[in-house]
Formats: sequence, structure tokens, C-alpha cells
Amino acid sequence: MLLSALFACLFYAAAAVLAAGLAVKIVLYARTPAPLKIPTTPAPATRSGVLWRMLREVVLFESLFGANKWIWLFGWVFHAALALVLVRHLRYFTQPVWGLVEIAQPFGIYAGFAMLAGVAGLWARRFLVERIRYISTYSDHFMLALLVAIGASGLAMKYVARTDIVALKAFMLGLMVFDWQPLPADPALLVHLALVAALMAVFPASKLLHAPGVFFSPGRNQADDSRERRHLAPSARG
Repeated sequence: MLLSALFACLFYAAAAVLAAGLAVKIVLYARTPAPLKIPTTPAPATRSGVLWRMLREVVLFESLFGANKWIWLFGWVFHAALALVLVRHLRYFTQPVWGLVEIAQPFGIYAGFAMLAGVAGLWARRFLVERIRYISTYSDHFMLALLVAIGASGLAMKYVARTDIVALKAFMLGLMVFDWQPLPADPALLVHLALVAALMAVFPASKLLHAPGVFFSPGRNQADDSRERRHLAPSARG
């Protein structure tokens, strides 16, 4: 029970840091003034056009596709596979399991391999492309290594050292209602959970904040209507 209490406290702390960190960052982004009208052209001239553009950017990585096809391929594969893996993992937090989550189960296994392939390609470019290697920092490599380790340890529990997923689900469900259940003491599982908690804790202070940050980018969320209406930054009003 000591192990269960330790990991329960670890996840509570990581979740608190993640939620508080994201809230602070999002408020900061929302309050940052945009004194200039600087949409990245060609840009839509209407708000509905901006919404459609943002949807294409978030789902298809449209601007990255136009900039570099190889980076787009690895980046899109990684993010799409990660989304499917996360949907698959919802089975540990829902009872009964939602229909969409059940459908995603077999595909989520293959998505784990695709996720590893995508992040490996993104990491490789930081070594193989000179200009990218020059601007890469230790934190860049750390985050990519963390993602690789999470994916590898997760697949290891499926194909190398299987764990008791029934007991794991009971632990996760209990975690949400503060009713701690015994956590399997399998090394691969403990490593995987510790790495996930580490990712949650460092997320608000990492470059992974591009996830919410893209919605606050003035180059993306502004309409190209400077000739139709005057742009006045919120900081200049009053």
C-alpha cells in the first residue's frame, strides 16, 4: 500500500503543477497585448475564415507542410498517433468504457509504434541537420528523450513484461475519487507512470506549450481586415 500511496501523491502533485502551470500560462498569453495587425499572409479576411484556418493548422499542420515536408511528416505522425494513444488510455479512467474508446483499442497499439517513429524522426533531425543542431538545447533533447522513454516503456508493458491491467484500472479509477487501490509493482509499469508524471510536471515550463500557445499567436488568430476596420490593441483602449 505504500507504493500505491507514493504514486498517488506523485500524480496528485504532477496534476496540480500541470493544471496551475497551464492556467498561469494561458492567462499570460491572453493578457499579452497585440499592438499590431500582423496576420501571416495569405490570411483570411473574416473571423469565420480565421476559425477555418486555425482548424487546418491544428489538425493538419498546414503551415509546417508548406515549410518542410519531412518535418511535417514526422510531426504530424507523432501528434496524430499520440492523440490516438491518449484516446486508447481513456479505458483506464472510464467505467463503463465509452464506445469510441473501445473502437480505438486495436488501433491504439499500432499508434504506439507510429508515435515512437515520429518522435524518433524529430529527434534525429536535431542531430543530423546542422542548423537545427546548432540551436538545439539540452531541454529540447530532454523532452524528446522523455517522450521516447514513455512510448518505449508503454510498448514494453504490451510486448515484453505484461502488467495486471485490471489492477491498474482499479488504481486509476480510485485515484480520481481518492480511494486508493493497490498498484501492481511491475518495474516497467512503475517506470512508465513515473515518466508520465515527470512529463506532466515539466509540461508548463517546456516548449510543449505550443499546444495551447498556437491559439494565441497573432499571426494565426488575426483576420487580414486592416483595410476594412481599424485595429486597436486592448492595451491602448481606455
